[in-house]
Amino acid sequence: MSPRRPARRRRYPLSLHRDPVPWERQRPTWREARPAVIAEALKRAQARPSGNWYVVGATRDLRDDRPLARTIAGREVVVWRDADGRLVAGPGICPHLGAPLKDSPVRCGTLICHWHGLALSGSPFAGWEPLPAHDDGVLVWVRLDDVGGESPLEAPVVPVRPARAASLSAVYVGVGVCEPEDVVANRLDPWHGAWFHPYSFVDLTVVDAPAGADDGFTVDVSFRLAGRLVVPVRAVFTAPEPRTVVMRITEGEGEGSVVETHATPLAPDDRGRPRTAMVEAVVAASDRPGFVLARRAAPLLRPLVRAAAGRLWRDDLAYAERRWHLRSTGRFPG
Repeated sequence: MSPRRPARRRRYPLSLHRDPVPWERQRPTWREARPAVIAEALKRAQARPSGNWYVVGATRDLRDDRPLARTIAGREVVVWRDADGRLVAGPGICPHLGAPLKDSPVRCGTLICHWHGLALSGSPFAGWEPLPAHDDGVLVWVRLDDVGGESPLEAPVVPVRPARAASLSAVYVGVGVCEPEDVVANRLDPWHGAWFHPYSFVDLTVVDAPAGADDGFTVDVSFRLAGRLVVPVRAVFTAPEPRTVVMRITEGEGEGSVVETHATPLAPDDRGRPRTAMVEAVVAASDRPGFVLARRAAPLLRPLVRAAAGRLWRDDLAYAERRWHLRSTGRFPG
């Protein structure tokens, strides 16, 4: 039986899911979800250059009065905008006596240590050295060459996105006890979607899986909205760099929209276990007239998008944490 192909353009964006199948009577996908295919896709992703760039967080989380802070691979990092609006980043430890700069205020573009008043404008000063930083309009990145150990790139590997002026974006951040590869491996297993997330996905079929040096999982799936109302699409999953997986809608409603999953290593927890921040950026676009209204209502819609992502990632981080736990104890069957 040939796989269902979503319509390229429907008169209405929603469809009615006909003849729904109970969860337990779905077609099993475990034979198709071959561990070797997932492992090879992960291996190819890990071999791609990142240029030592790591996602810190959402551009919208940058404030005028406080730095955006993250501990990346054990390194405290702060990011803010200077007096000219330029993005600057650097160590989050004050070079004077080690105060946590994440708790210090920003005044007129200057980060002022709240312990003794050491003022940082973003230029080298008193032993504090800036780090390369990049704002792609949705996410903020920092380059840590001593952590990544790769040949540095001038800018991070940012996926092609819909134009900012015609799209709606939202960012969700979750943290799990795992390593970045466990988050990436979760996204390179599209077969689990309708089984693990029945509240969000139905009729999921992996149309094409990568083979050899090829990359990309092509998936036909319907996103469940409410009851039997669904949005059928075709999407392709790719990994442009070691800590990023991108789902791009290639056919159906919202063609060109992307969901980016970025994995950033953090500091270990108090038991010495690795922790990873999963930063998911949803960049949605549509040429339907009603999408203009959706963009105007973006402040109201973003919390809904983040809530939907959060529900999915409560499950998917459990998957990633379980994978790490089995790997760390030598019991992972894949």
